[in-house]
Amino acid sequence: MKPYTVGKLLSFINRIAQRDLAEMLKPHDIGSGGQHSYLRAILTNPGMNQDQLTNEVKFDKATTTRCIRQLEESGYVKRTVDPEDRRSYLLYPTERAIAFEPTLQSILDAYNRKLTACLSASEIETLHEILQKMYDGQNNQRLDL
Repeated sequence: MKPYTVGKLLSFINRIAQRDLAEMLKPHDIGSGGQHSYLRAILTNPGMNQDQLTNEVKFDKATTTRCIRQLEESGYVKRTVDPEDRRSYLLYPTERAIAFEPTLQSILDAYNRKLTACLSASEIETLHEILQKMYDGQNNQRLDL
């Protein structure tokens, strides 16, 4: 019998990754809680609203609100009222965020290399295919736990 389930191992890896990335991003005023995921999504899709962002990063609305507020306070994100829906805000990267994007990508790429350093190129490709298949399966069906 294996000591840990697939879900438990994924959870462990995710927690370690979040902790390590938070430490690497701390000098840049990027906090934990996946703030880098939010910033990356806004840099990729400037002008999205918070609901779209929540769907993109797969966190809940409360976490999105908290992270956006923190990124705004750190000078990475600006919110503007959506002219088509005054109750909604559009999210844009600031000049600081745009200037930081190459550094952010470098940190994420380096961490991904660290995470997969113990694997061969073919193992990385297989792992990616398996994880993508698992993710797609989760998006297409709900688990009855």
